[in-house]
Amino acid sequence: MELKKSQIDYIIADLNRRGLVYQPLQEELADHVCTTVEEKMEEGMRFMEAYRATLTLFGHEGDIEDIQQQTFYNTSSNKLAMINNYLKISYRNLVKQRFYSLINIAGLSIGLCCTILIALFVADELSYDRHHEKAGRIYRVATHLRFGGNDSHLAVCPAPFAEALMSEIPEVEVATRFRNWGTFLVKREAENFNENRVIWADPQVFRVFTIPLLSGDTGTVLTEPNTMAVSESVARKFFGEEDPLNQTLILNNHMNYKITGVYRNIPKNSHFHFDILLAMTGLDQSMDQLWLSNNFHTYFVMRPDADPEEVEGKINEMFISHAGPQVQDIMGKTYEQLMSEGVKAEMYLQALPDIHLKSDIDEEFEANGDIRYVYLFTAIALFILILAIVNFMNLATARSADRAREVGIRKVLGSLRSYIVRQFLTESVLVTAISILLAIVLTSTILPYFNRLAGKSIVMPFWDPVFWGFILVSGLLVGFLAGIYPAFFLSSFKPVTILQGKLSKGSRSSLLRSVLVVFQFSISIILIIGTAAVYNQLNFIQNKKLGFNKDQVIILEDTYVLGNQINAFRDELVRDPRILSGTVSSFLPVTNSARSNTTFWKEADKTLENSVNMQRWNVDHDYMKTMGLELVIGRFFSHEFPSDSGAVVLNERAAKQFGFDDPVGEEIYTFKFHPDNSVKEDEYERFRIVGVVKDFHFESIRENIGALSMMLSPSTGRISFKFDASEVSQVINLIQTQWKNMAPGEPLNYTFLDEDFGRMYQAEKKTGQLFSVFAVLAVIIASLGLFALAAFMAEQRTKEIGVRKVMGATMGNIMFLLSKDFGKLVIIAFLISVPVAWYGIRAWLQGFAYKDIPGVILYMGAGLVALVLAWLTVSYQSYRAASANPAQSLRDE
Repeated sequence: MELKKSQIDYIIADLNRRGLVYQPLQEELADHVCTTVEEKMEEGMRFMEAYRATLTLFGHEGDIEDIQQQTFYNTSSNKLAMINNYLKISYRNLVKQRFYSLINIAGLSIGLCCTILIALFVADELSYDRHHEKAGRIYRVATHLRFGGNDSHLAVCPAPFAEALMSEIPEVEVATRFRNWGTFLVKREAENFNENRVIWADPQVFRVFTIPLLSGDTGTVLTEPNTMAVSESVARKFFGEEDPLNQTLILNNHMNYKITGVYRNIPKNSHFHFDILLAMTGLDQSMDQLWLSNNFHTYFVMRPDADPEEVEGKINEMFISHAGPQVQDIMGKTYEQLMSEGVKAEMYLQALPDIHLKSDIDEEFEANGDIRYVYLFTAIALFILILAIVNFMNLATARSADRAREVGIRKVLGSLRSYIVRQFLTESVLVTAISILLAIVLTSTILPYFNRLAGKSIVMPFWDPVFWGFILVSGLLVGFLAGIYPAFFLSSFKPVTILQGKLSKGSRSSLLRSVLVVFQFSISIILIIGTAAVYNQLNFIQNKKLGFNKDQVIILEDTYVLGNQINAFRDELVRDPRILSGTVSSFLPVTNSARSNTTFWKEADKTLENSVNMQRWNVDHDYMKTMGLELVIGRFFSHEFPSDSGAVVLNERAAKQFGFDDPVGEEIYTFKFHPDNSVKEDEYERFRIVGVVKDFHFESIRENIGALSMMLSPSTGRISFKFDASEVSQVINLIQTQWKNMAPGEPLNYTFLDEDFGRMYQAEKKTGQLFSVFAVLAVIIASLGLFALAAFMAEQRTKEIGVRKVMGATMGNIMFLLSKDFGKLVIIAFLISVPVAWYGIRAWLQGFAYKDIPGVILYMGAGLVALVLAWLTVSYQSYRAASANPAQSLRDE
């Protein structure tokens, strides 16, 4: 490690060539004799300082870097050799420091794995509906209604809207509608199958959306009554290898539909999935001119040069021009008068790519995602990756003393700071490259489990160049970020300081490392608190008094196939002592069951002050008993009162909105619809209130309990049975036997009310599970870094520990000494994380009308968990250091 004579001669010759003759320096170099490595470093350093001073003296300080490069590096112009040298030295350092290298690689691998998983998740969420060729120009018409005390947003609009859009709005190229999706019994010959993705559609659906037809003609498909288009999976299910075109399928045992088209399965990243499209052509036309009933999902393609805001304004003008006269006929008031009284009926547009992540309104086809979770998980991925980067920086700066002599010798030999920076960045990028390879393997391994957790079907896109571009850019960026500070920090050491032994050896008091440890545990504690808050809310939902009994209730689907035998079927099963009660109704207190929203008045006067907009449920006499509803006043429907066909039972919310002091016996009024769906201003349907039930949550607890009414009327889509919890399997066998007797050949589908209730909060469950996984990973990464840092600190204080033990310190004293500083940092991290977590939790809980705000215990528990984990992590290294023989550590003293 000494300056070669050839190097000294080269520099002196170069000085002479530049006319910079400095004889004292030349004589001093000629007389120089080095004996030890330290002397060589010191003399070499003095030589370089004199050389620099000489050039500065003659006004050539700008040439110093150029001369150094020529002297020590550009003797060989082979840049590849230089890069090879960087890699070779980096590899040797990784092998030499196996323990710390393993910690860094493990942390970065986990962090990068999380980043890749979340990037794939986010990419999948953002890809919804973008496969349609005109996705950027397709819009859905949504409705905002405020009337009778209710404010609602609907994904549906009136029946005539699509036709009016095409004929009256020049900016609209084409429009289409969907209507009445649901479950149908479908068969080719004898055996029925339940198909739950069936909907009526206009023929223009294939012009609006990119749904490729495998057979059939887009110009004729769905244009004739009683025709259908089916997906390739349905075609294969019913016809195998046969050509399904022009074949017939039977729906609900009585509707024959001819197949006129087969289309490719709708991709999973779509906000709707239908396997059977039924021709809306020839369907009941009674609603086609009704502008005050919202039942149709309507989409249209906007012209490329159109302004969405301008089109939205024109659409509302069109709606008012058509709906206004009908409002006048029904309400006896103009549209403008109703608007001035606080009523609102407004249409707005939703861009197709925004529906999945930005729309959460009534009458959605399927449960959508949430853009807030995309932002949240993106932030989590970045924070977890930063935790891994912080580990690298922490350990690199902590081990600065081990690299100091290397840096000093390099600088003495003339190495530029920029070359030293490149060396350390090369080490960082090498570690990152190894970590990325491991992260890809790890991601591929756990992706199936992640899919089950997130409800996705993501595959590793190895064939996608964008994916590899993301990996390359991420690797370079992470390598640069992880190595940039250590590189500049280590390359800044001055040889004089190193030789004089004044360099701090990774002191535990380092402000930077303390800040980084605090940052790591702050993120970990925030994730722990977030996970606990999500599960706290889920526990609140599961245990909240709902106003009905969701346990031990089995629901039979599609029971309309029983026809006139439906009541006999129910009565036969209720005779069994294991079945406590049964009710025939499609209206249940869970989502995805029947709903009907109607306006009522407390007087035969259609004024806004008298109106209440509420749910109208059709039930039977045993509904209250089966669902476990609680009667507040009056009675429920009874066979002893034949007049109950004109009776109504309200919930507390409805009774309060009507403002009755004693609601029992009062009458309420609603629209009287004629067979053609027309309504007259002076005609009403009248109901007498016979009872009031306690409010119950018939929608998600994200929403306030709304007004609800129940009438005696047939609704044969479902039958619910309350049964003995100890006889579940026997009850199911009993139901199956009775079903086969009374509905032979028909499929039996059943669910349990508590399971349906749980599915209403599936998104929150997934969020809680994902939060818990990422919280665990964050804690693992932080603990890995803390473990390595504690090991290094213990190593640096070996002699101090030996002296303390010789002086009588116990093992407990030593362990406390080594652990207390880290404990302080975790406590600081807790104090920082609590307000951040509190704000985030409050924001998340705003989405729930009923919530359980976490108390102090939850926050303290999260802090305690973090403190215990940190203590366990550090205590192992503390124990090793405390139990070491002091004679070994002090033998050189």
